[in-house]
Amino acid sequence: MKLVLGLTGANAAGKGEVASHLRARGFTVHSLSDVVRDEAAARGLPPEREHLIRIGNLLRENAGPGVLAERILPRLGRRDVVDSIRNPAEVDVLRGLPHFVLLGVRAPIELRFERSLSRGRPGDPTTLERFELREQQENSSDPAAQQLAATFAMADREIDNDTGLDSLRDRLDRLLAALEAVSERPSR
Repeated sequence: MKLVLGLTGANAAGKGEVASHLRARGFTVHSLSDVVRDEAAARGLPPEREHLIRIGNLLRENAGPGVLAERILPRLGRRDVVDSIRNPAEVDVLRGLPHFVLLGVRAPIELRFERSLSRGRPGDPTTLERFELREQQENSSDPAAQQLAATFAMADREIDNDTGLDSLRDRLDRLLAALEAVSERPSR
């Protein structure tokens, strides 16, 4: 069965945990952020969030807002996850694939901030106020920029990640079973 799952959601919502669980379930995981990280490395920039946001926006500005998804398409096979979808045009590109489902991963901002602090990535905000400000910057109306809220609004299904890993994995397993049941039904 062919199935491509896209992941969107705010910073530290748990997209990486979702991707890890799906990898364990046999999916190949790709990230649009990897496209941006590769470009940042080619430009000699460190992989800090500020640089990555700027590079991603420049790529969208120069090659169109769906460019990151377009660059991932050749890597996709039968059971794939595309992580870090942050622009509606990326969703539009991926919707051209048969059996594409966009999952929106969400968690409360305070919990996401705690998670962000504990993972300690370079350039991540160290106060809740700065975390909220960064989130506002990632919700632009500029078509060439990140539009997380607009992208999340396009989700076919939503997953709450607010109660722990076991609960998240259980929710994912139930969702995956439902998606696989629908895709295996014969068409009329």
